Amino acid sequence: MADRQRDDLPGGALGQQVCDDPGVEIDIEGKTAARRKLIHRVGVAFSLAIFAFALYVLAQTVGSVNLGDLRRAVAATSAEQIAAAAALTAVSYLALTGYDALALRQIGAQVRYRTTALGSFTSYAISFTLGFPLITAGAVRYWVYSQAGLTAGRVASLTIIAGLTFWLGMAFVVGVGLVLRAEALADINQLKVSLNLLIGAGVLGAIGAYVVWVGVRRRRVRVQGFRLRLPGAGVTLAQMTLGVIDLCGAAGALYVLLPPSSTLDFTTFSATYVFACLLGIISHAPGGIGVFEATMLKALNAPNYAALLAALLLFRAIYYLAPFVLALALLGANEAMRRWQGLRDAIDRSRGEY
Repeated sequence: MADRQRDDLPGGALGQQVCDDPGVEIDIEGKTAARRKLIHRVGVAFSLAIFAFALYVLAQTVGSVNLGDLRRAVAATSAEQIAAAAALTAVSYLALTGYDALALRQIGAQVRYRTTALGSFTSYAISFTLGFPLITAGAVRYWVYSQAGLTAGRVASLTIIAGLTFWLGMAFVVGVGLVLRAEALADINQLKVSLNLLIGAGVLGAIGAYVVWVGVRRRRVRVQGFRLRLPGAGVTLAQMTLGVIDLCGAAGALYVLLPPSSTLDFTTFSATYVFACLLGIISHAPGGIGVFEATMLKALNAPNYAALLAALLLFRAIYYLAPFVLALALLGANEAMRRWQGLRDAIDRSRGEY
């Protein structure tokens, strides 16, 4: 038939489709490759446009901030605020280790939590700062988990499931925020209250449908060449819980750094925070830098940009920079211990030979 791919083409030519006219052949692979290339180019152009616009907004906003006011705003941040931000950052990264723990359980891998925590924390801390998570986080995860006996394929499956946890949590926070704070968010995203309610209900409905879909029976999908069994309803609900804890911890770390004059409630702020993160992800900027700050500055529309910018800078230092430095130190210490253990084993073997 014209709409069926044929395996019995002359010479074993795959990727071709035979029309009703036997003298006409359509190169399916060529068309698919061209379509993918076009989609990729459009995506890159869209990402660059978001990044460029965000930099423009950020430059306009920062240009109106006096450097002296910024210094005073940073100095006005109390030690209690910084301590609370650090504690909430720890909560967020602790939840991130749960991403990997659930994913390892799903793929049936037995790995000690100490190794799981190291692999998860270092991969996220480094990829959040450097960007390009498929490369940076994937490389760190493989370096850590390969020492525990995991193959590259299992590490890739782990990464996909952990990513699903992140997106489920993000979608749930956005959906709840749009439903519960539709009016407050309407002032930020400039959409009608009814449209915010409709979008939020649609997001929550889609999540509910997905939970039912994976709960009815085991589901398998193919992602980037890997055939993967999706988590069931119970694990999916656990994924969503971890995702919400992670995102609320991260949003809370910034929320407590805001100036006392801020009157935005935490639910509205969390939804705004997640939206800013989404734009940062789409832009492909490392850690969403520039795009995240511009979105938050524009969305919150604070009367005192110096205080808000100071909170954003401190948040970058606490949530991104400090974990990044710690992750590098942990990886270095782990490698040193591994080499030292290897040296001791070699010495013990050489002694046994004599």
